Amino acid sequence: MSTIAEKVIAFNKQLHYTGLLPDAFSVLNPFRQNPETIKVMSEFYYKFYNDNRQRKFLVGINPSRHGAALTGVPFTDTKRLQSACGIKMEKCYSHEPSSVFIYEMIEAYGGAAAFYNNVYINSPFPLAIIKNTANGKFLNANYYDDKDLFRAVKPFMVACLREHVALGLQTDRVFILGKKNAQFLEAINREAKLFGELVVLEHPRFIQQYKSKDKGLYIEKYIEALGS
Repeated sequence: MSTIAEKVIAFNKQLHYTGLLPDAFSVLNPFRQNPETIKVMSEFYYKFYNDNRQRKFLVGINPSRHGAALTGVPFTDTKRLQSACGIKMEKCYSHEPSSVFIYEMIEAYGGAAAFYNNVYINSPFPLAIIKNTANGKFLNANYYDDKDLFRAVKPFMVACLREHVALGLQTDRVFILGKKNAQFLEAINREAKLFGELVVLEHPRFIQQYKSKDKGLYIEKYIEALGS
């Protein structure tokens, strides 16, 4: 029987979005664009998920350019990939605010090994989405930022969620990051019937940007919700 690590690595290696996108939006796929991403992503999953233990599912939105779009590991920039997970990227360096919160929470939880032994993190759209602005700059985009974007990527999202569930995750209760994300996933879940209860937690980026003074309270909330 394949381990979760082997299943996730195989899933990531075959990830490819071929659907249409509205003008100005693009998808970044590090698993096809950066060979080092495959290497460090594989090291991460073999290190923390090389078993068949059932885990809780923590559901994000879609990766940022400076997080999983480089490392291949959700909510993990290169800084924390090395400092918390012991895996170094040689050719890339990134700092991502959401990763700061997630790994402070992971440290309070008991460290990376304890956390990843109990929790699996991924996103319904597991590739980065960027938007080209009028001045030629690229910004992170969320799958729900544009109604035509959401309509385009929704079938891919449902297929990816089914792949995540097939890992053997707990589905009676899942944990959704971000209130707006939860609204869209509730609608998807009504149709696809993938999960039982959806527990909503504030998104790490929101906490870092607007509630940093209360970060400790949010860390406690995460740990209480996710349990041991």
